[in-house]
Amino acid sequence: MILLAKAALTVGGTLVLAGAYTMREGVIRIDVDEYRAGGSHVHMWVPAAAVPMVLHFVPTEHLRHGSEQARQAMPILRAIVKELKKYPDTEFVEVDDHDEHVRIRTQGARLQIDVDAPDQKVHILCPLSTIEDVTIQLEEHGPAA
Repeated sequence: MILLAKAALTVGGTLVLAGAYTMREGVIRIDVDEYRAGGSHVHMWVPAAAVPMVLHFVPTEHLRHGSEQARQAMPILRAIVKELKKYPDTEFVEVDDHDEHVRIRTQGARLQIDVDAPDQKVHILCPLSTIEDVTIQLEEHGPAA
């Protein structure tokens, strides 16, 4: 009986810690709705902590290829993320063009991108720390690594 209680306590503690870590990192939210015949409706909520962890399971040659493809953009992306962290709750781009609306802003420590058009709506919310973690991992697997 005591052994079962210890096992339950260990599993419960692990789940609580994993849940706390996931909530601290936040979630990535992706919503895409296409309003046309055969259009897609995709709504995903992914724990942000899972993305950098999943990259550890991607074969090295694929990470290296992705890193090579994004090599020129990496320093710019890292600098952008670093600067965006300094401006929580700031609107950077807002475009209204008749029936289309584009908005790019930070919401706390997350990047928010919203596109509303007659034929589609796209909403993305991603923690800046996740973008930073992914760029670091891609740079580590780059040609110089």
